[in-house]
This record gives sequence, C-alpha cells and structure tokens, in this order.
Amino acid sequence: MVIKTRVFGEVTIDDTKIINFENGIIGFPELTDFALIHDSDKGDNVGIRWMQSVQEPNFAMPVIDPLIVRPDYNPVVDEDVLKPVGNVDPDELLVLSTVTVPKDIKKMTVNLRGPIVINVTSRKAVQIILDSDDYEVKFPVYDIINGKKVGSC
Repeated sequence: MVIKTRVFGEVTIDDTKIINFENGIIGFPELTDFALIHDSDKGDNVGIRWMQSVQEPNFAMPVIDPLIVRPDYNPVVDEDVLKPVGNVDPDELLVLSTVTVPKDIKKMTVNLRGPIVINVTSRKAVQIILDSDDYEVKFPVYDIINGKKVGSC
C-alpha cells in the first residue's frame, strides 16, 4: 500500500504492518489504521518514531518507548482495558507514548498517562488512560532526549 504523508511524502507500507485501533485513538475515533514510520535520514539514536494515519495523510504523531525517558515506567493496567489488543502476552506488547514538540523544543513533553499499547503479533492496538497519578500527561523530556543524542545509546 502506498500512502501519502505530510511528513514523509509518499511511503510504501506493507499491508501486514498496519496497526488497527478498533475504536480509534483518543480525540480521533475515526482514525483507526496507522503505520509506525522511522525517519531513517535522522537515525534512531533517541527512539522517536511516527505513528502515521493511513486514512488521514496530514495526521502523524511522534511516539517513543516510555522506558527511554523513564526507565522505571511500569503502570498497572486492568486487563479488561487491553481486550481490544487480544492476547495479553507481555512479550508481544509494544508500549509507546506520544511526544509533544512545541515551538520551543526545550518544552518537549511525553504523555506517560495515555500510553498506546500494541500487540505486535495481531497488530491490534489501544490507547488507554491510566488512573494513577504516578505518571504525568506532560513529562518534560528535552534534557533526557538531548542527552541520548550526545551520549551513547
């Protein structure tokens, strides 16, 4: 499948790599199919990827593994919330957090309270809201990510 994107231009995506959110993502219930895209020109030394909508070329979200910015990230999640992803085998789950990059890049944040959980085998996903106050919606990450760029990963 070839999709047109605002960020990457035309991109070819293998149909078997499409990630499906049965109920869409928070704020965009109509967007259900996404592809994870990596900007190979910029390298992957900080782990930022893009979750690109297949239905809407202008919609792509930067995402990151929350363990990169918060190594102790380990939220407790009710298994009922994860039903849309199917089998809940921890070895088959990929957890991502959305990144917000404002004009002042030094104010970049990661949403640790609304993780995206993907079953890498079934390619089914869900975005959840954690009830716990242990994780922030706007966790500042500029210094952490900037350190990953200059240091060894």
